[in-house]
Amino acid sequence: MGIALLALGLVLLLEGLAYALAPSLIERMLEAMRALPDHAVRQLGALAMVLGLVLIWLAFQLGGF
Repeated sequence: MGIALLALGLVLLLEGLAYALAPSLIERMLEAMRALPDHAVRQLGALAMVLGLVLIWLAFQLGGF
């Protein structure tokens, strides 16, 4: 449970930091994503999930948890 809370906290920290430091950039990125077809957004989401899994696996292999 502690690792899940840590992960959620890190996600919220990074999201909040992006919105606090560059809100106009976030707006432009969201507009660009709205222009993409659904299948492209799904592919980006799948890529992000795979990258996240690789990073989690790497953290466990390096003995971080």
